[in-house]
This record gives sequence, structure tokens and C-alpha cells, in this order.
Amino acid sequence: MNLHVYISEHEHFTDFNATSALFWEQHDLVYGDWTSGENSDGCYEHFAELDIPQSVQQNGSIYIHVYFTKSGFHPDPRQKALYRRLATVHMSRMINKYKRRRFQKTKNLLTGETEADPEMIKRAEDYGPVEVISHWHPNITINIVDDHTPWVKGSVPPPLDQYVKFDAVSGDYYPIIYFNDYWNLQKDYYPINESLASLPLRVSFCPLSLWRWQLYAAQSTKSPWNFLGDELYEQSDEEQDSVKVALLETNPYLLALTIIVSIVHSVFEFLAFKNDIQFWNSRQSLEGLSVRSVFFGVFQSFVVLLYILDNETNFVVQVSVFIGVLIDLWKITKVMDVRLDREHKVAGLFPRPTFKDKSTYVESSTKVYDDMAFRYLSWILFPLLGCYAVYSLLYLEHKGWYSWVLSMLYGFPLTFGFITMTPQLFINYKLKSVAHLPWRMLTYKALNTFIDDLFAFVIKMPVMYRIGCLRDDVVFFIYLYQRWIYRVDPTRVNEFGMSGEASTAAASVAEVPTAAGALPPAPTTTTAAASDEASTPLPAKPTQGASSANEPQEAPPKPAEDKKRD
Repeated sequence: MNLHVYISEHEHFTDFNATSALFWEQHDLVYGDWTSGENSDGCYEHFAELDIPQSVQQNGSIYIHVYFTKSGFHPDPRQKALYRRLATVHMSRMINKYKRRRFQKTKNLLTGETEADPEMIKRAEDYGPVEVISHWHPNITINIVDDHTPWVKGSVPPPLDQYVKFDAVSGDYYPIIYFNDYWNLQKDYYPINESLASLPLRVSFCPLSLWRWQLYAAQSTKSPWNFLGDELYEQSDEEQDSVKVALLETNPYLLALTIIVSIVHSVFEFLAFKNDIQFWNSRQSLEGLSVRSVFFGVFQSFVVLLYILDNETNFVVQVSVFIGVLIDLWKITKVMDVRLDREHKVAGLFPRPTFKDKSTYVESSTKVYDDMAFRYLSWILFPLLGCYAVYSLLYLEHKGWYSWVLSMLYGFPLTFGFITMTPQLFINYKLKSVAHLPWRMLTYKALNTFIDDLFAFVIKMPVMYRIGCLRDDVVFFIYLYQRWIYRVDPTRVNEFGMSGEASTAAASVAEVPTAAGALPPAPTTTTAAASDEASTPLPAKPTQGASSANEPQEAPPKPAEDKKRD
């Protein structure tokens, strides 16, 4: 068979006599031949420079028209002696790509100067912040699928059905032609403008197996249920570039490790999410937990959400961050008593929300330590915030004062976020205990942090992100150190007057069977009280004589904090 490739400005090609339109002609190709060609792989290629028509320079389209004919035939229908319908198959496609170029007009808020290209500024003033521009990629591959499947019209599954063409008379299908640009990276596209006199184009022809064609077709097909617009798919194409680069440039063993680690990361992320909700949902006491850190976390989540909305980040990321904000807001209802004041409404329409500390937080020493930690924290936090704000204002460009505030509030926690975690470390130090922490959730998050460390140094990441990973590592190692030095003491009496040894002893006594007529075992509370008296250093009131097992026992001694409150 013969291959004819034409380049034209028109979507429907008819000018077969124009020699300038003929880009490539290759004869004596064999269907399903995998051994011919320069590299003995069945592939051929042709390279040439295309003269750019004026319409294409002015954001017009350009098309490639591919014709396969049996040897001895011609694709021009006007050549009656050389043309035959069943001996010709063709496919056309636009080879330039329209992409949105966004211009963010930024400047130094103090001086008004900018480092942006003056030409870009002028185009933004003429066409607006978003301009649709024709882009060019110098490579395209023409595949003919080596397939002998007996397809029947109407039974070809999507997305393959759009590539299989059937003859209306015989019912047979033509050889399948597929334009393959999967490996054309988005970063390699460049805009077509009036400054370009010609365009380079390399066209390759290769056979393609059925299963590889199915993979390519599935990856390149857009969903028919696209309700989010083309912008989401543009972002998706750009994000797929990182996957393609990893497949092309990464060591196969490291790539396999990355895939496994990604799956593990997703599992740990789900487990951390589940255990975090379970911990706060079942938590009855706030002893040892920093309530202010929860509020600071809500503030950070709001800042991140506003920041990614201002920077037009991926829609999927926006949804995930929004869900995180909702979860953080839900946590407020677990650490505070939230009520709606319907008597004093906001603007006379909406009930006013009121917040009140829970009794388990107010009546504990945790509130004192929490206030103390944030007071010490403010001595470090506010000077650093001021320095970062001055640096951002002097040396960075912003779209406006709103963007400056968001970028400052976003960049500061990312850089110095470990400082906001210190109140919980301080409370642990003062209480000499870490038993109140959700260790299962913290462990899953720590494992994810170590996985993020691997990604941060294998994949190209911003420096700020790597600093954030290092920050989380340091904080978790401090938590581990506190868990080691504040080990669980089975003799320590908690705020309810119970100890670990007492609970163990009570359980063992309850399991001992009694003989017929024997005295019943002492109640659990009595055993616990006796164990507490033996294990705690606090003095207990002396009993009046010997007490039998069925006589009432005295209540266990109160811990020091309860006595102080009394």
C-alpha cells in the first residue's frame, strides 16, 4: 500500500494537484509489517519545514490529511482510472492546538514596577487576562492498527467506535488509522505568531498493536459527561505531563517503587482521615488537648482555600481543600459548646452563633497551659509574621493588596508552621503525659509525611513544600521523644481516681469463680479503691477497725487537682 500526507488550511481537502500541499509520499508499505524501515521496526519518518500561511499566523487552523491506498491506486476521486473507493482510506485532523494563555498582572505594591514582558502586558490590555492562542508541536505519529478482529457495526465498544469506519455497502471495516500524540508534552508546545516564518514538522508512520491502541484511545478520549468545561481538561493535560515525564525519564525500579508508595500513601491518608474523625467524635474530655490549635487549624484551612481560589488552582484540589475546611469546622463543635442566639440576631435576620468553652476544658489545667503556650508563642509568632510581611511587600509582586495578604498568610504558616504545633508539645510537657493524643491518626500522618519526603526529593517540588515536609518530620520526632520519656505509668492515678493496676486487679478478681456458700467477691469499685490506696502516694483517711468484704468501703482518695478545686 501507499501513504499520501497532505497539509492544508482547509478541513476538507480536495486540491490533490497542488504540489505544495503534498508533504510526504511513501510507497510499498505492507500492512502488519513490523520488520521494515530504517530501524527494522516497521517505522518510517519524514521531516520538513512548513511555510506558514498568513491565516495560520493570525490564529487560524492547519490540518493534516492522510490517505492510504492499495499499490497502483491514487486518492484523488477525479482520476477515474486510478481511484477506487474500497482501495482508499483516509483520516484528517487539526494539528495545531488552541490553548488558553493566562496573564496575571502583578506588580510591586510599593513601587508599581513589574518584571513582566511589556508585550504581554499590552496583549493583556487588548485581549483581556485570558487569550486563546494557536500552539504548535513539531511531532506527530500516524499509526495503522494491526488488527484482524471481526468487528461488526454497532458492536464496537467506546471509545474505539469513533475510529472504526465501516463500508456502507459491504459492511466491512477499513484499516484503522490513529493519530498518536500521547507523548507530546504540553511544555513542548509553543505559540504560533507573526514572528514565525516556518514551522518544523516530523511525521512518523508505525504499526500499532490492538492493546496499545486501546490504551492510547482510552487516555486521549474526553468524557462525554464534561460539565466542568475545557479548562479542567487543560489542567488535566498539564498534570499528566508529570506522569509522562516520570515514565520516560525515571528508572523502572524507582518508578515501580513510586507506584507502590503512592498506593500506600492513599491507604494511610484514608486511615488517618477515618481515625481523626473517630477520635474527635468519641472524645468526651478535652483534658490535655489544645483547643486553640484547633481554631488556628481552621484559620489556616480558610487561608489555604482562599489562596488556591485566588490562584485558580485545579478544581479537584479546590474540592478536597473545601472538604477539609468543613471537617475543621466540625471539630469546633467537639471542642466548644456552640449555640445559636435567636434573640440577638445578626442584621436582624440570622441567629448569632455563640461559643463557650466546654466544662472539661475550663475545669482542667489544660486551659491554663494552653493560654500560657499561646502567650509564649505570640512573642515569636508576631515578630516573624511582621518580618515575612515586610519581605513579601518589598521583594515580591502581587496582583493587589488582597492577594498580598493571602500569599503572606499562606506562605508564613508553610514556612513557620511548626511553631503553631508547639502549644500541644508544651501541654504534653506540663502534663508529663501523651496519653490524650490520637496516636493512631498521628502515626498514619507521620508515615504519609515520610512518603512525602520521598516524593519531595524524587519529583520536582517547590522549596517551600520540602521545608514543610522537614517541619512535619521534626515535630513528629519530638512527639516520639515525649512518648518515650512520658511512658505509661500503671501506678499513676488519673483524674477519675483510677490507675492501670487497679483496673487490671479489678478485672482479675471479677473472673475468679466462687464456691457454693462462700462470700461473694468484693465489688469492683472496692478493689479499685484498695488498689488506689496502695499505689498512690496521697494519704488516705484511717478506717475504723477491720472491715469485712461486705461492709461499705470508703471512696478512693481524690487526686491533688480535685482536692485543689474543692
